[in-house]
Amino acid sequence: MAAGIGLAGSQPVVAGDVPSIKRAGTLPATTPWNLDELSKPPGCEWKEDREVRSLFYKGEPYQGKPTRVFAHYATPGSLAGDPSLDKDLPAIVLVHGGGGTAFPDWARLWASRGYAAIAMDLGIKGAAGEVLTDGGPRPTDRVKFATGQPATDQWTYHAVADVIRAHSLILSFAEVDPERTALTGISWGGYLTCIVAGLDNRFKAAVPVYGCGFLHENSAWLNLLDGMTPEDRTIWVRLWDPSSYVGSARMPMLFVNGGTDFAYPPDSHARTYALVSSPKNLHFVPDLRHGHIFDKPKAVEAFIDHHLKGGKPLPSIGPVQAGERQLVAPVTTVTKLERAGLHYTLDPLRGDHRSRKWTSQPATIAEGSIRSDLPPAEATAWFLTLTDERNTTVSSALAFPGSTKGREETAPAEDPQ
Repeated sequence: MAAGIGLAGSQPVVAGDVPSIKRAGTLPATTPWNLDELSKPPGCEWKEDREVRSLFYKGEPYQGKPTRVFAHYATPGSLAGDPSLDKDLPAIVLVHGGGGTAFPDWARLWASRGYAAIAMDLGIKGAAGEVLTDGGPRPTDRVKFATGQPATDQWTYHAVADVIRAHSLILSFAEVDPERTALTGISWGGYLTCIVAGLDNRFKAAVPVYGCGFLHENSAWLNLLDGMTPEDRTIWVRLWDPSSYVGSARMPMLFVNGGTDFAYPPDSHARTYALVSSPKNLHFVPDLRHGHIFDKPKAVEAFIDHHLKGGKPLPSIGPVQAGERQLVAPVTTVTKLERAGLHYTLDPLRGDHRSRKWTSQPATIAEGSIRSDLPPAEATAWFLTLTDERNTTVSSALAFPGSTKGREETAPAEDPQ
């Protein structure tokens, strides 16, 4: 029997003490989660002992009743049928988005990359997609933005707690190296990743895809937030918007998004990125199809491999200096750079995000820097990108001419000679 994995119905072998979350001093006093309790591995019940295993673990009480959460778990050893492969593994927690579930193929993908991987369901579904009678709140938009019930009965409270409990569970498995765990989520899972990254400092890397904070300033859900009373809106933002928590993150983070994303627009995404003071990088491109795309972009795997497996780091673009005729920014890289570009839009940042048009033009890589002609004066947003020999792309922080919101400062400079 593999270390840390039981047969169907049994409990996992526990490695020993699980690291506790150290509450960041920057978290708001209104933070509703009991991080000491969430640091403890939840009880679990193993169901199917296949290449990708399935289990239930204990969730937070909902409306006074106990709940359970369904999840898939996979390791290199479970895929190969060879328990000896499962020693000192890096691990990853996978958080799905709206309409998603505990995707076994997502866990399988990361296990094939050498990770222990857990993917939990945050939509009260079981193994066959059935609605659990002992699940938590339903994951509809109306429920996510509902007010009037106790914080401990609201969807974000449960979803965040379920993610942290999954982390505490995987940390308890003997085959997992507790010093090498990462977190990534897609869409609503990216939203949750931003919150959890600020709460659970046991992670060594975090990658929110699409999801961000400042939903009350610009997002696909403005109609629901604007429909609240001012008091309820203030409470929702304070309790459930990632902007209340992501600034407390202490692990390296990679933010991923595209310029035509329907849900999480560039300005809100950039403002969220700017809150993070830990080491960070950005993969922002003009067009990135929204969906549960597990194997793209390649920057996600490269970033996590670097921080958990000692792989080569992503390139990075430093602060952009704007002269009278050129943009210039320093570049850090250990891989060969293949191409660079400037991307800008003339369209408004509000309205139909999917119809936003971006113009791209080549930039020059030379002497440890990236250089580009200036974007048009009427551009509403612009950024630079670099792509290396692995076909991984990174971006500069976005600039929003004429606005101080949603960006890091673009420094004035003399035109380079």
